[in-house]
Amino acid sequence: MTAGDKGVLAPLGLLAELTHRCPLRCPYCSNPVELHRASQELDAATWGRIFREASDLGVLQVHLSGGEPTARRDLPEIIRHAVSAGLYTNLITSGVLTDARRFAEYAAAGLDHVQLSVQDAEGGSADRIGGYSGGHGRKMAFAELVRAEGIPLTLNAVVHRQNLDRLPEMIELALKLGAGRMEVAHVQYYGWALRNRAALLPTRAQLDAATATVERAREELRGRLVIDYVVPDYYAKFPKACMGGWGRQFLAVSPNGNVLPCHAAESLPGFVFPNLREVSLRDAWENSEAFNRFRGTDWMPEPCRGCGRKEQDWGGCRCQAFALTGNAANTDPACALSPHHDLLDLAVQEAAEAAGDFTYREMGRSPAAAPAPAG
Repeated sequence: MTAGDKGVLAPLGLLAELTHRCPLRCPYCSNPVELHRASQELDAATWGRIFREASDLGVLQVHLSGGEPTARRDLPEIIRHAVSAGLYTNLITSGVLTDARRFAEYAAAGLDHVQLSVQDAEGGSADRIGGYSGGHGRKMAFAELVRAEGIPLTLNAVVHRQNLDRLPEMIELALKLGAGRMEVAHVQYYGWALRNRAALLPTRAQLDAATATVERAREELRGRLVIDYVVPDYYAKFPKACMGGWGRQFLAVSPNGNVLPCHAAESLPGFVFPNLREVSLRDAWENSEAFNRFRGTDWMPEPCRGCGRKEQDWGGCRCQAFALTGNAANTDPACALSPHHDLLDLAVQEAAEAAGDFTYREMGRSPAAAPAPAG
């Protein structure tokens, strides 16, 4: 069955993972465990072709990400290619590698928006979480560069047990840095974050306090700061529509050119993801088995198949289903109707008894001690 048979619409956004190189070592990194080396990365001209194909397919915006995209010396050229293709460009960065000269080059190339990640509001804690000494200070200096160029800024705060109590201070930091938008994103537990789940998973009390903080700040800061809030699945009754549903609104391209329904999908076994060195973006999106396997609702098992919410959450997260149950086709355990839902309760209990030590993300290192799937 082709994408056309399933009524598939054009994707709205493209995540361009330009590199897996990154000076930070965040223990919740969403990159796959097996990281691509610099020698495997697509060159700027190939990215230019991909951006043109994305625009022809209907994509409106491209998120330039990694790893750390500013590790690419040819990033200004890549930005120019995206702008030339008519795409809105958003740079997702840690900010630690960029000085005033380099950022001026990004701005001159036509960069539209910057999304800056922060690990905490307190510098010592931020540097420990990111595994990079002096990183927080560099981020603050980078934010000043963005403001000086007049480019809109979003602050992305990935929150978890070890920084969530300082969420009010992180919101204040967003205001101080001149951000117009803030994303408060709870860690999602697959890949590196799954290995570190016991050290990162917040308590229910922390989650409730954070939710109240966000709701209060949204009301008080209306018109000054837009706050997006991504809650953790481990305390949910129903799963989120991950990426708006598998192969429905979003696609990602890895540093080596693999086309993915989400940025974590390379962790799933039994898939052959199309590569843009060999096929067009349209062919990958519309016709590849990898995209069609979990597209729509026909693939769903019970209880999803008979559920009235199936076209709201689209089965939840396939990567989470695999990480927790060993089978990507299972109902996402975040759903209270899943036969595996009790695995989330066990994880919460485990986290309550755990220490706060991390296994940091590092090239060539595998988080081999990740929790075993239930089968």
